[in-house]
Amino acid sequence: MSLIDKNTIHHRTDAKNFIEDYWTKRSPEFKKLRREELHSKKNELWKEEICRHFPPEKPLKVLDIGCGSGFYAILLNKQGYDVTGIDLTESMITDAKTLAEEEQCQAQFLVMDAENLQFPDDTFDAIVSRNVTWNLPHPEQAYAEWVRVLKKGGILLNYDAEYGKHHHDEYEKEAVYSHKAVTKELVEQCHQIYHMLDVSLYDRPQWDLKVLRKLGVTSCEADLTVRSRLYPIKDKFYIPAPLFGVYAVK
Repeated sequence: MSLIDKNTIHHRTDAKNFIEDYWTKRSPEFKKLRREELHSKKNELWKEEICRHFPPEKPLKVLDIGCGSGFYAILLNKQGYDVTGIDLTESMITDAKTLAEEEQCQAQFLVMDAENLQFPDDTFDAIVSRNVTWNLPHPEQAYAEWVRVLKKGGILLNYDAEYGKHHHDEYEKEAVYSHKAVTKELVEQCHQIYHMLDVSLYDRPQWDLKVLRKLGVTSCEADLTVRSRLYPIKDKFYIPAPLFGVYAVK
């Protein structure tokens, strides 16, 4: 089916375990991809994209949420930022530490739930995240936590897409990297994540802006031109779904 139907969603009490199991299975290939991405033109594109939002003072204290194999954290630490990366999937954190060591990077990595951050209020100057909110069972709770740990005036940069609405046949044909390298069983597990989570039903990024405004941020906006800048060609890093950016200031 090309679109998520509310009636087909199967809510799971073990949603996070199911999602973590999926990413544990995907982590070896993600480490390989992120290692390549750190030494590709994509590294420079992302560096420009993120750092243009940051004030010139360094070192800002940055939290990379859902850091995976550590791409953002390593990239930003190399630019002089004090970065902590967190991820629910332990194998991803292990891989992030390995890549950080390879890159002689001093970023810190912790296993942690994006919906239940173990940091005091007003800890970070900036938060960055990529392709995380689409697979959170409670994304509104996550946003509340993210805003909580930001300092006043802190910056939130969240990059995501409506993946649950774009996993039809044409999407799969264009998924140069994301699904062609995995088994049919893992593709199906990914699709089950789409179906089981309410976030797949939301109209985004409009929903994200509504939630952030409700949380009292001083400003927020969405950028729908991210994919054209970050993924201009269909290489191994290409994302077929329309990637967007959500930018907010506490």
